[in-house]
Amino acid sequence: MTSPVTSPATTAAGPADVSAPDPVPAPALTAVVDVDVPGPTISRHVYGHFAEHLGRCIYDGFWVGEDSEIENIGGIRADVVEALRAIAIPNLRWPGGCFADEYHWTDGIGPRRERPRMVNTHWGDVEENNHFGTHEFMALCELLGTEPYISGNVGSGTVKETSDWVEYLTRAGDSPMARLRGENGRQEPWNVTFFGIGNEPWGCGGNLTADQFSTLARQHATYARDHGKDRLYRVAAGGNEADYAWTEVLMKQLASGLGDPAPRDLYQAISFHYYTMSGSWMDKGSATEFTDREYWATMARAHRVGELIAGHAAVMDAYDPTKKVGLALDEWGTCWNVEPGTNPGFLHQQNTLRDALVAAVHFEAFHSHADRLRLANIAQTVNVLQSMVLTDGHRLVLTPTYHAFAMDVGHHDAAHLPVRPVGDVAQREADGRVVPTVTATASTKAGAVTVTAANLDPDAGATVELRLRGHGPLELGQASVLTAGDPREHNTAEEPERVAPVPFEGATWSGSTLRLELPPTSYVSLRLVG
Repeated sequence: MTSPVTSPATTAAGPADVSAPDPVPAPALTAVVDVDVPGPTISRHVYGHFAEHLGRCIYDGFWVGEDSEIENIGGIRADVVEALRAIAIPNLRWPGGCFADEYHWTDGIGPRRERPRMVNTHWGDVEENNHFGTHEFMALCELLGTEPYISGNVGSGTVKETSDWVEYLTRAGDSPMARLRGENGRQEPWNVTFFGIGNEPWGCGGNLTADQFSTLARQHATYARDHGKDRLYRVAAGGNEADYAWTEVLMKQLASGLGDPAPRDLYQAISFHYYTMSGSWMDKGSATEFTDREYWATMARAHRVGELIAGHAAVMDAYDPTKKVGLALDEWGTCWNVEPGTNPGFLHQQNTLRDALVAAVHFEAFHSHADRLRLANIAQTVNVLQSMVLTDGHRLVLTPTYHAFAMDVGHHDAAHLPVRPVGDVAQREADGRVVPTVTATASTKAGAVTVTAANLDPDAGATVELRLRGHGPLELGQASVLTAGDPREHNTAEEPERVAPVPFEGATWSGSTLRLELPPTSYVSLRLVG
């Protein structure tokens, strides 16, 4: 009797259990990194911060006054200083923002009880007592170990105000402003690194055209003189988002059309601003209660920042191919509807894991354009917009964004290592765009390699495989991950460490291949050390 024919998948007893193991999914990103071919230096100043007289950023944020029960150093809140020193903030922009173009610096010097008051018309229509002025800000910078970025008043100020303020800040000897500074308790001049020529002149800074502002920028920059050894890095206020025409007008003022072979030293950088939100300026979306569609719309718009930097850089390249003039993104970050029950003019919002991932997307773009981008300032540092810290009475809350900045300190002033993808990169469609769902960036300094990577997908983990070439012996060093079960998670005074970095166990280093197993919605930072 002939035996029946049995297929490989069956036996006389029934189906055989010969199922193969699930195939290993391809990495979401496979890339090559040439360690021996470093790119331009990632300026630490692209990790700059912003402190405007807006809501509770200055008062109840940085400044509590010398008589406060909250621990302070000459009126400056001590726990805020400690937290910001820990992430090595490189520069701090002040006093605005829109506030800068209605701020007259002489109102903020001398005995505090004698300083004139003003109305902060831009932010809440509240009274400003000017207790936090030039001396207080410069003392704050000294406590932080950071470099000051002063924003001058072009919108409602005069050229003489600009000239006098720079002299007051930076000139030694027996000049009129140096004597006035001495009368107010400071004999030695300060070192000022950055000086802003106006802010958003196309809007709150004067509603000017590019041609109108370019004339003022030339004039104010001329009188913002270098005194003694101090050398100002002057930043001319640029356009909003994709206003490349504004950048071109400012570049024409510097370029060889006036007979110079290279850009003239009127100002050393041009800025632009870009904010990320899931909705519109009229309804920006909630900071904490958002849908999956809104989440991905946010990520799509965050990714747009790289295109904007490239667009402004292309205009600048036409006039300045040697890249002498810098580009500054001196306002960026997420912008949401204010927290319920708070003053709409105070721009107070919570800060979730989603915000930290927006920051990660920006960092990757900053590194990729390190040849032109010299300065960036997240808005803002305390209690306003995408802040580093939130204050609640005596309590201080570190936000997820704060932790993202802390995880990136290894990139400060390191040489960029381009991450060159091999094959496809995981992506999805959102907000009318194709959005990569993973990012990775690398840099090298002092023989070490810093790698940071983000998985934006809230529903699935992702594998990143980086093939490093051209390096000596390296070992896997410190590694951390910032993640949570839901991108809406955030920290509060009651639960201050709900979203905080923990040791990362998902990295393997074999031969010259670094493999990262990223959890859903996560940001990873690690170092390879020699």
